[in-house]
Amino acid sequence: MRSYIATFYSHFGAVRFRRECLARGNPAKMMPVPRALSSSCGTCVAFEAEEAETEDPYGEIEQIVEIADGKYIPIYKAENL
Repeated sequence: MRSYIATFYSHFGAVRFRRECLARGNPAKMMPVPRALSSSCGTCVAFEAEEAETEDPYGEIEQIVEIADGKYIPIYKAENL
């Protein structure tokens, strides 16, 4: 499994995303956004998955990055940014 961080426009979006990750069987936890990443709400979800879902049906995800070799690799960024 790979490690990812998703940032959100609102705290509610983070709560919903974490719940959906857990329902899919992917480990996920809410935490403060790392300083290297910016976020509108200051809360992110660190999660593990074989591949990150880049569909955002609710329009709540600001960005998703993969954590690899101690670096953040962008894999999704909202179009309205």
